[in-house]
Amino acid sequence: MDAQQEKVLILDFGSQYNQLIARRVREIGIYCEVKPFSMPYEQIQQFDPIAVILSGGPSSVYDEKSPKIDKRVFEMGIPVLGICYGAQLMAYTLGGKVVPADSLANREYGRTETEFDTSSSLFRNITAKSITWMSHGDSVQKLPEGFNAIAHSSGCPFAGFENNDKRFYAVQFHPEVHHTQKGTEILRTFLVDIAGAKAQWSMANYKQTAIDSIRSKVKDGKALLALSGGVDSSVAAALMSQAIGQNLTCVFVDHGLMRKDEGDQVEQIFSNYPINFIRVNAQKHFLEKLKDVSEPERKRKIIGEEFIRVFEQESKKIGKVDFLVQGTIYPDVIESGLGSNAAVIKSHHNVGGLPDYVDFKEIIEPLRFLFKDEVRQLGRELGLPEYLVSRQPFPGPGLAIRIIGDITEEKLSILREADYIFRSEVEKAKVPEASQYFAVLTNTRSVGVMGDGRTYEYTLALRCVSTTDFMTATFTKIPYELLEKISHRIVNEVPHINRVVYDITAKPPATVEWE
Repeated sequence: MDAQQEKVLILDFGSQYNQLIARRVREIGIYCEVKPFSMPYEQIQQFDPIAVILSGGPSSVYDEKSPKIDKRVFEMGIPVLGICYGAQLMAYTLGGKVVPADSLANREYGRTETEFDTSSSLFRNITAKSITWMSHGDSVQKLPEGFNAIAHSSGCPFAGFENNDKRFYAVQFHPEVHHTQKGTEILRTFLVDIAGAKAQWSMANYKQTAIDSIRSKVKDGKALLALSGGVDSSVAAALMSQAIGQNLTCVFVDHGLMRKDEGDQVEQIFSNYPINFIRVNAQKHFLEKLKDVSEPERKRKIIGEEFIRVFEQESKKIGKVDFLVQGTIYPDVIESGLGSNAAVIKSHHNVGGLPDYVDFKEIIEPLRFLFKDEVRQLGRELGLPEYLVSRQPFPGPGLAIRIIGDITEEKLSILREADYIFRSEVEKAKVPEASQYFAVLTNTRSVGVMGDGRTYEYTLALRCVSTTDFMTATFTKIPYELLEKISHRIVNEVPHINRVVYDITAKPPATVEWE
């Protein structure tokens, strides 16, 4: 079995951490996909996984309407790992008993000291005691026949259990969360030692598989791609270019919502690339459509739809176009609440803004199942320059969602200059652990004094976060001296800003972007 055939299926029961499971599995070197718990058994068979992981979730398994699983999954003869709700579901489905925690033990949330039976198959590669991340209100009271307890905490006697003969394993805690100290080792033991995975999946072999798949689908057809110059669309362009060459046309729609000088930089980079490159200057058009629009979801929907409309117009100019290519990546899908039970956090223009009618044969999303760090690595495999693949994330709607309230050319000009100063100073200072940083022009005005006169101008917010996966993030502790310098420069060099504040909120509860 090669690396492309070696697949792990993650069934999603709505956990806030379910996508982190996929990240950890990928980091170990094994391809996986997250599918809804309602995936029909026949499709599970067709997927042909080497192992199944049951995610956590907010439900109680004993509730009549709680998500369940086809029992035949436990008859496939492959290893199964249940996490949190998935552990309780395994116990419940196979004849055990699950009860509200208050009737048995204490509810557990957060860091929890846990003891492990290191003679067990699942925990043989870790220490006998370490910290895990718990998040449960129910607990397993009775194990199914053939299962043994292999871990416990002060409030949970069955923090881990297994049926080694059938290769069924369950943990009440979340091994995918970095707070669980030995979580990755536990997942690696399950996947490599127990399921027998070779762990050879990488962006190098994904690249060739993706190219072959694109060629098979497109054949002699023509494709049109929205090139923003960001990491996602650039990698998608390079991938599509290697797959279909001159049959790809990349249209750079300059919507006037980009950062300082980026429009010209995009044209400079890609006009010499071996692709059909077209720049459409549509700044006035987008500003007219966004006039007096303040609600962030409306902004996203308008921008998404106008992107599609512009592509349709360009496709008519260049002749028949069969495919629309989008740089949608996994976090876009996750946060739009598609394909799972997760709540919709926000619509992404790639997945949430499509109009009912799209004038193309089909949409291709070659990066749809990749996380951001995987997209960057794929870009390196494709030969894109490092400064491009390491560029920090920039939302498709651009500065439209970094301006709170309505959008005007004046506000865009203010934000571009302030954002440029902030990013330049952070980069110059080489702030450690600064993963993403940008400015937000708030809709708040406040009184100030400049010279001998009273001012009433905008408040600018600075956002800088540290993260490994963009699913969770903490604010970066920028030195006060640097913040003072940045504030001084912005207030003195950028008109109409007289106050600068720094966002110190983590994700969750906030998102990285403000809108």
